[in-house]
Amino acid sequence: MMYSLFKGKVLTALVLATGALGILTNALAPTLAAKVARDISASTTPKQLPYYVAQGATTNSVDAIEKAVYNQVNQYRASKGLSPLTVNTRMSEQARIHSQNMASGKVPFGHQGFQQRVMAVAIPYSSAAENVAYNQGYSDPANQAVQGWIRSSGHRQNMEGNFNLTGIGVATNAQGQYYFTQLFIRSR
Repeated sequence: MMYSLFKGKVLTALVLATGALGILTNALAPTLAAKVARDISASTTPKQLPYYVAQGATTNSVDAIEKAVYNQVNQYRASKGLSPLTVNTRMSEQARIHSQNMASGKVPFGHQGFQQRVMAVAIPYSSAAENVAYNQGYSDPANQAVQGWIRSSGHRQNMEGNFNLTGIGVATNAQGQYYFTQLFIRSR
């Protein structure tokens, strides 16, 4: 699922065929249609970005998964000629809290409280967005989440958006399900 705000205003809601919910200003609706219709070339060679590896972390530790999501999203952005996102600690804290709340059942899977998360990071912004995902039973849950976002036009729009900051939070529950939240902000 994905959610977007533009300058704090929600004017048009568009439910995409993928099940993602896109919130756009009326002025951006033609842009979304163009992005959805655009053919994304798979032949573009991704630029190599630095990897951050958590020392002593198992492959599926939450810390390592968060870093893997960050690396994969930035690799995807580089393959599209976009600048990398910078991790913001406050954004990651808010994303992690939301993932933990979804994993524990405190809030339903989705974007409940998105606007409050953006306000809690206390960063002046011109636009903000959020992607969430969950999965279970995969040897590489980070890759599964990111590839799912890439295949979804709404999530992909957030990944390709004109953002410069990100925060990523992952949580698991007793059933072994992984919950992912990625916040995006274009700071002013």
